[in-house]
Amino acid sequence: MKRPDQIKTAPDQGYGERVPPGQFVTTKFPVLTYGPEPKVDINTWTIRVFGLVEQEITLDWQQFAALPWQVLNADFHCVTQWSALDQTWEGVALSDLLEQVGVAPEARFVMAHCFGDYSTNLPLEIALDEGFLAHKQAGQPIGKSHGWPLRLVVPSLYGWKSAKWVNGIELMAEDSPGFWEQRGYHNNGDPWKEERFWPELSR
Repeated sequence: MKRPDQIKTAPDQGYGERVPPGQFVTTKFPVLTYGPEPKVDINTWTIRVFGLVEQEITLDWQQFAALPWQVLNADFHCVTQWSALDQTWEGVALSDLLEQVGVAPEARFVMAHCFGDYSTNLPLEIALDEGFLAHKQAGQPIGKSHGWPLRLVVPSLYGWKSAKWVNGIELMAEDSPGFWEQRGYHNNGDPWKEERFWPELSR
């Protein structure tokens, strides 16, 4: 894992302010995964929404797919310095899923849980504003290596916040670090501020 002082500045590729500092634009969508890829059976897959909600729910794939379906067009920025522009995702807005449970007034944060014991945390405001649960990318079901059958997409933050293989959404009153946040990645992950790692890692 690179420290902030090891990150090189990317040259101007003609995209102006559309690309965050330190990023290189690519036409590919690299696969980056920690540990083995989980084997998910969509016939037994479920997603659980729990924590500070009025009514906890668990949906199977048929129930999830019956929610309002949308298309999201957005750029994607990975902490390892690549950016893939104009990505098209199809799926369900996280806000529409949370409408099914009723968010408790004291909830302020979201934790996305995934197969393989991965997790990542988000402020509730960001989750409601732009969180997207994607099943398709570029018109095709996302590949197994990219999080099939469901990936959380959060365009304004680095890609590790766009968790793969999602199977749970937890509402919380207090913030708590997820998998990479516990291992030195920045809690916020704003690419425009280059919030890759906690400052102490560069000392």
